[in-house]
Amino acid sequence: MTLLLAIAIGVLAGTGVWLMLRARSFELIVGLTLLSNAVNLFIFAMGRLRVGAEPIIDAAREPTLANYTDPLPQALVLTAIVIGFAMTALLLVIALRARMETGSDHVDGEEPR
Repeated sequence: MTLLLAIAIGVLAGTGVWLMLRARSFELIVGLTLLSNAVNLFIFAMGRLRVGAEPIIDAAREPTLANYTDPLPQALVLTAIVIGFAMTALLLVIALRARMETGSDHVDGEEPR
């Protein structure tokens, strides 16, 4: 499970960086989104991957790290998802407006010759 998650994080980060290096604004936005998803998965994996472990302490179980998962990475990822969605929406509006103004979605505003 950990190896699969590490591969997914690597693929998302690599693809995100590659798309961010492209000269089109839409590909830049998709690259930023993929990179933020890779970072979210990385933060989530830092909280020790535990299947079936609860993040909230229950009175019936002993309160040790063996019985529970860390709730802080989950809260951080949830906050980052909301912020990432707002950032993506704002960047799409800016990219659409720039496309209307310049007639091109090239980052520099004009097509390469």
